[in-house]
Amino acid sequence: MGGVTSSMAAKFAFFPPNPPSYKVVTDEFTGLLLLTPFPHRENVEVLKLPTWRDTEIVAIYIRHPMATSTLLYSHGNAADLGQMYELFIELSIHLRVNLMGYDYSGYGQSSGKPSEQNTYADIEAAYKCLEQSYGTKQEDIILYGQSVGSGPTLDLAAQLSRLRAVVLHSPILSGLRVMYPVKRTYWFDIYKNIDKIPLVNCPVLIIHGTSDDVVDCSHGKQLWELCKEKYEPLWLKGGNHCDLEQYPEYIRHLKKFVSTVEKSPSQRYSSRRSTDQFEQSRKSADVLEVSRKSTDRREKPRKSTDRPEKLKNQSNDLDKLEKLRTSFNQLERCRRSVDCHEKSRKSIDHQLE
Repeated sequence: MGGVTSSMAAKFAFFPPNPPSYKVVTDEFTGLLLLTPFPHRENVEVLKLPTWRDTEIVAIYIRHPMATSTLLYSHGNAADLGQMYELFIELSIHLRVNLMGYDYSGYGQSSGKPSEQNTYADIEAAYKCLEQSYGTKQEDIILYGQSVGSGPTLDLAAQLSRLRAVVLHSPILSGLRVMYPVKRTYWFDIYKNIDKIPLVNCPVLIIHGTSDDVVDCSHGKQLWELCKEKYEPLWLKGGNHCDLEQYPEYIRHLKKFVSTVEKSPSQRYSSRRSTDQFEQSRKSADVLEVSRKSTDRREKPRKSTDRPEKLKNQSNDLDKLEKLRTSFNQLERCRRSVDCHEKSRKSIDHQLE
């Protein structure tokens, strides 16, 4: 069955551009690595990063002077850094983020061969570079996974508890589910995103085209349902697998998401309106129920406060009645005493007579 896994990965998951769309050269004056045929930019660094699986991957780091977040971008299965370069520059500018993109092992000028396990090692090397070389905190990182890139993205996100956010762009439920409508996860499947997304503890944005003919939109929708912390998804009507960046709604929604997750948690939760519209009626009913219960709680102390007052009044009335009864008894005793004296007086008078 191991052959099934490797065969499936080769057929579905990995299509590195051949030949690669770029080369890495060393500037003879500065010693810096450059990506050709692209002009050198002061805010772009080209890197070679070793992985724990003994490969060396190529990565680029784009700085933005106003950035408070860093996007770690894992691209799709048929692209390399040369094809993604201009998009990375545009995303950094429009979203006001630092951005690191990398090529998987066997892609572009990265060494080795593409495999599921290698992609996990590749994204880990990029993440460690952000921490160790640029001092980036986990809390400031947004993981972005496109298509097959959703695999390494969710694998890393499931291990990191303090990430700022995750973006899944045309994601897959798993490798096998792209080809066959299976209902369960098999051990030989690859990129089991369906099992990993419930482990992600940060806000998740999912973007998917409704006319995707490579990875059906149902993959994105099912993953969204399994998210712990859902953000309003973007289902691009008519969007296919590789053209979502061309829709104006794409960058608008992405900017809104980044702006939201960059707020403090208290601000984020108080201002969030996205997911509420999907569960508004249920929440409205809950709010009414809570309000009623809250009113009941407030009413009960008032009634309990009233009760001593009533008891006090009743006690006063009883005291008055008791006093009246006592007075009446005293009068009665006095009357009887007077009668007795009268009888005694008459008896004495009679005897005297």
